[in-house]
Amino acid sequence: MNSYRDLEVWRESMELAVAAYRITRDFPREEMFGLTGQMRRATSSVPFNIAEGYARRGNRQFLHFCYIARGSLAESETQLELARRLGYVESAAFEALWERMQVVGRLLNGLIRKLEQEQR
Repeated sequence: MNSYRDLEVWRESMELAVAAYRITRDFPREEMFGLTGQMRRATSSVPFNIAEGYARRGNRQFLHFCYIARGSLAESETQLELARRLGYVESAAFEALWERMQVVGRLLNGLIRKLEQEQR
């Protein structure tokens, strides 16, 4: 691999961030500095941290940033659930974004397992 861009988890997490930006466009205006901003920051934090960790060029540091990305993903899931409960997200949009989060989570967990094994 020559770049973090070669990682499927990075590519999928970028798509997740784009989807989150799109879905939050329809949130109420009063949420611009609340849930909208938080959800955008949390979802974009996933690929940001994967890229930064990869660029550090050390498995230990890369693993650390992957843990941070996994935390941001969990935060994003919680924010999406809150948006659903508040009625900001339609059912179909919720399901589509939720499934994308699960895909990213599986890929990220696989990468973490690989990096953890290499640490041993």
